[in-house]
Amino acid sequence: MFNLDKLEFNNIRENLTKYTQTFEGENLALSLEPSSRTMEVKSWLNETNECLQIRNIKGELPISQIDDVSYLIKSLKSSISLSTKGLLEMCNILRTARELTEYVKDLEAPLHTLQDYFSMLYSNKDIENKISSCIISEDTIADNASSKLYSIRNSKKSLENDIKNKLNQVMHTNSKYIMDQVITIRDGRYVIPVKDEYRSFVKGFIHDTSSSGSTVYIEPMAVFEINNKINNLSLEENKEIERILSELSGLLFPIVYQLEKDVEIISKLDFINAKSKLAIEMEANLPIISNEINLIKARHPLISKDKVVPIDIYVGKDFTTLVITGPNTGGKTVSLKTVGLLCLMAQSGLFIPADENSTVKIFENIFADIGDEQSIEQSLSTFSSHMTNIVKIVEQVNDKSLILVDELGSGTDPIEGANLALALLEYFHNQGAITVATTHYHEIKNYCITHDGFENASCEFDIEKLEPTYHLLIGIPGKSNAFAISKRLGLKQSILDRANNLMDKPDTDTETLMKEIYDDRISIENLKKEEEKNLNQVTLLRKSLERQVSDRLAREEEKVEKAKKQAREILQDAKDKANKVIRELSGLSSKDLKKANQLRNKLNSDLKETESSQGLDLSILLKLNNQETNKPSGKANVHIENTASKNISSEINLIGENVDTAVMALDKYLDNCTMAHLKQVRVIHGKGTGKLREGIHNYLKKSKYVSSYRIAGYGEGDYGVTIVELK
Repeated sequence: MFNLDKLEFNNIRENLTKYTQTFEGENLALSLEPSSRTMEVKSWLNETNECLQIRNIKGELPISQIDDVSYLIKSLKSSISLSTKGLLEMCNILRTARELTEYVKDLEAPLHTLQDYFSMLYSNKDIENKISSCIISEDTIADNASSKLYSIRNSKKSLENDIKNKLNQVMHTNSKYIMDQVITIRDGRYVIPVKDEYRSFVKGFIHDTSSSGSTVYIEPMAVFEINNKINNLSLEENKEIERILSELSGLLFPIVYQLEKDVEIISKLDFINAKSKLAIEMEANLPIISNEINLIKARHPLISKDKVVPIDIYVGKDFTTLVITGPNTGGKTVSLKTVGLLCLMAQSGLFIPADENSTVKIFENIFADIGDEQSIEQSLSTFSSHMTNIVKIVEQVNDKSLILVDELGSGTDPIEGANLALALLEYFHNQGAITVATTHYHEIKNYCITHDGFENASCEFDIEKLEPTYHLLIGIPGKSNAFAISKRLGLKQSILDRANNLMDKPDTDTETLMKEIYDDRISIENLKKEEEKNLNQVTLLRKSLERQVSDRLAREEEKVEKAKKQAREILQDAKDKANKVIRELSGLSSKDLKKANQLRNKLNSDLKETESSQGLDLSILLKLNNQETNKPSGKANVHIENTASKNISSEINLIGENVDTAVMALDKYLDNCTMAHLKQVRVIHGKGTGKLREGIHNYLKKSKYVSSYRIAGYGEGDYGVTIVELK
């Protein structure tokens, strides 16, 4: 059982329909129900997640608008020909099925949960082309739909030109009788407008009269036969069109069940795609299925983004009952609804508006008693109305239930109400249910402090501004702000002192303890925020230093490359000079020539060795050259070691970089990885707009270092990370 109405799940459905394109897809959105089967929920969530990943790579799914076509499918099953509009609808279904199949054809990573949908799509390009070439629009059949239709329309156009010429002559001859020099059609026949008082001066048949009676529309006798021929051709044209529509419909009769399946699959993909679009619009994330609720920076999805205050709320691990206390309008009810609605969304295969790594539990029942539901018809008080709901919950609660109760035990005597509320919370706890309740009773606050499985929480209140902050603090019971607020508003101190003295001592001690805990928690929260701020500054500084080091290394590499080039030029120059000398020594003795040739061969060997070496800088090359000059024979043994490759990381983080800078850094990184003999690396580019990932993928396609690459799978970083296999 799920209290969908109390938690406003219908509004989520309505929002989902805004992103559907098909009639059946919209129906799926409107009839969306949460599931209590864990495997089904995980499958739904995986569908939404995979659809998001595909959209991130390939862009919008090519799903066209498809209206209700059930009556068309029924006609085809009965071998009844379709109209031009119906045929175009069927053509659109075939086209959409084909485009969806082509959409996923060249994906780098294989599909998983969506594979069956795409593989079952049926397309027929021949039938699709035949229909689209014959039918231009709902009202227009192409002239070349058949040779007979082409001939009929040509003859008809020729006769229409003849009749227009004759009518223009008649109007010119009888211009003083003509109302306007305009040829019109009445009853399917060409006529001219004649002034009523001259109707007898133009021989022919009157087909119509203007609303004012001042004009009559006459078919002159001179065009009577031509009009007849045109009408006969029009009848032939309509007959041929009916034949063409029948022929095109006949192509669809044998594949009607494939078309019906296409509609079902396209609608399902449209529905899943709408889920992914809603996730993008809500900036939602994939929830993790767990045995507890842990929502991080959760936002109520029906409150505008500029007004909603994110909350962190968890229950189900160290405690199963969470009691939220605090002032009215402090956000307690919104917190209840946020928990319930996000659980319903997750169990419906929807992403939730909360940070990554948020967890939810799969429930068989989500009960909600929220708001004043007083029934005038049943003459029930507020207390009776709430208690009627509570009785139903008690009858059905089990260890797979989530119970959300607003102002438990309110509306009656405070002492009886508090004890009744405690008894109900104990009962729900003993049944193994997870309960989140709001209350004002300090007895319940005290009970939660001293009993395992129960925990306090409060909605923060700013005493200075006299307004709630809507932040939820777990582990801190709500403070009694009555005295503090009254003091801020100017109530006499003597009255406040008397009120304080009238309070029971245990209650006063508890309230003091609560205040101390509350103040300590606020101090801790402030210190935490300051620590996070400092950490962010350190992170920014580290990134800045990394960029500076990277730039410096790039400049050093540029110097090395320049030195290598200069060294090659020096050796090449030496080779050229040696060849020149040898040519000039052609007149020397054979012994001298032999020495000269040995020198040339040595230079050639040095040049090749230099060109094939890696990491050789100019000073080493010059040293080798000096060695060869002073040593007439033998080879220098040089060992060059790239120490940077020893400790190379298996991943690189390029988040925040522009495409050009990222590609330069990645190229250098992959070069080092290749030298370090790494086979697989992770490139972290984040999700963002997708531009950085696209630029990186374009580089990887052409890189000499890369064997293959893919988007990371679930648990590897999803579409914020690319896995690269190196050659």
